[in-house]
Amino acid sequence: MANFPPTVDELISEFQEMEDWDERYDYIIDLGRELPALDASLQTEENIVQGCMSTVWLATEVHQNETQNIDIQADSDSIIVKGLIVILLSHYSGKPATEIVQSDALELFEELGLNQHLSPQRRNGLFSMVKRLKQLAADHLVD
Repeated sequence: MANFPPTVDELISEFQEMEDWDERYDYIIDLGRELPALDASLQTEENIVQGCMSTVWLATEVHQNETQNIDIQADSDSIIVKGLIVILLSHYSGKPATEIVQSDALELFEELGLNQHLSPQRRNGLFSMVKRLKQLAADHLVD
């Protein structure tokens, strides 16, 4: 993959070109294979996302600039969840903390078909990751 993570527009375009959900599911898995491994020092209990059936670690780092852009690092023990993480990175990583807090990823999830094609457990895990990202971004605004 040339650019990582892909942009939201690239994701939408890829999903639209695929004829069925099985192809999209395979694409999500391919995205997961591209996710860089999270440094072991960040794979701590504190960075585990609660509400996910798989283990998901999520850590953020804020750039101390006017907009407080946030870099997100995450990993999982599940390849499909890694792919969902890449989708979240496309939507949120590098954005200002205020934008992350105010942003609603639901529209993107609906456009990609994630709401209707993911199992309820995976969907709950995805929303748990979004909730955790927003919480971490809000914490950076307070600092």
